[in-house]
Amino acid sequence: MEYRRLGASGLKVPALSFGAGTFAGRGPLFSAWGNTDAEEARRLVDLCLEAGVTMFDTADVYSDGGSEEVLGQAVKGRRDQVILSTKTSLPMGDGPNDAGSSRSRLIQACEDALRRLDTEYIDLFQLHAFDAGTPIEEVLSTLDDLVRAGKVRYIGASNFAGWELMKSLAVAERHGYPRHVVHQVYYSLVGRDYEWELMPLGLDQGVGAAVWSPLGWGRLTGRIRRGQPLPAASRLHETAEFGPPVPDELLYQVVDALDLVAAETGRTVPQIAINWLLRRPTVSTVIIGARTEEQLRDNLGALGWELSAEHLAALDAASGRTAPYPYFPYRRQEGFARLNPPLLPEISPGHPAPR
Repeated sequence: MEYRRLGASGLKVPALSFGAGTFAGRGPLFSAWGNTDAEEARRLVDLCLEAGVTMFDTADVYSDGGSEEVLGQAVKGRRDQVILSTKTSLPMGDGPNDAGSSRSRLIQACEDALRRLDTEYIDLFQLHAFDAGTPIEEVLSTLDDLVRAGKVRYIGASNFAGWELMKSLAVAERHGYPRHVVHQVYYSLVGRDYEWELMPLGLDQGVGAAVWSPLGWGRLTGRIRRGQPLPAASRLHETAEFGPPVPDELLYQVVDALDLVAAETGRTVPQIAINWLLRRPTVSTVIIGARTEEQLRDNLGALGWELSAEHLAALDAASGRTAPYPYFPYRRQEGFARLNPPLLPEISPGHPAPR
């Protein structure tokens, strides 16, 4: 296993982490993801630890807290061997204070997560979404209190816009509050919007990326092909509306390129898609999810080898899209490009530039 610094922090995390969204399986969305119980989860955790995957990510909203509960049971007796990451801010009820990042909500959410995970501290506590209704000073001062109390060790964000993350970092700098060391983001060969603004921000500010849904919300499993119906067992039948949209032609272009690389390397489509991500700047860890041992073992096979320059170029060409305004002039017009050269390839993956 390769270990990388989480952003500009001193915490080292495995290049692959395990996402526990398939644990418990409560509700229409998460039951379609999976319904792994504690016994099955413990076996998956066993396999992860054998491979050096020591970080496990969940959220309070996953199966209405059920994912945290199952994960807590699965790591019981080996807490010192794992890094526990969870998230909060999305609605957990219909009450006025059941969503967001207010002081009241964050303190209660942290206590609930500690109880469900059956632990005394959370290694990484992330805001699952930006709360525009709560002052950032209130959010960060509360997180500072949780860190000082020893209940949280590092903080992060997830699904923030560039200005939201940058403003949070500026407020933290001004008041001496803990900084977000990680941004948990959607990034895949069929979803490269992260590169336009959030990746340069991460490089500049020392914020690592923890990638969710590296297989494009289940589209890059190797079972979806041009001109063929969606497999009957695909979870996309029930979950596509909840995930990031992907134009059909883009998907088929990427799958065609993945198939060619797979034929030349002997690797599976998911392994290639994940390996591509592991080479990208700012990526500290890629979060893999699996309902079965077979899926997990296949995803673990993304490590220990590298795509050739030719294969990387083919995948880049198949997945590349015109950047939206105001980014496209910097990619297409010489005068703009001279002022803002592209991200340097020599920047090591997982190691954002210092601030």
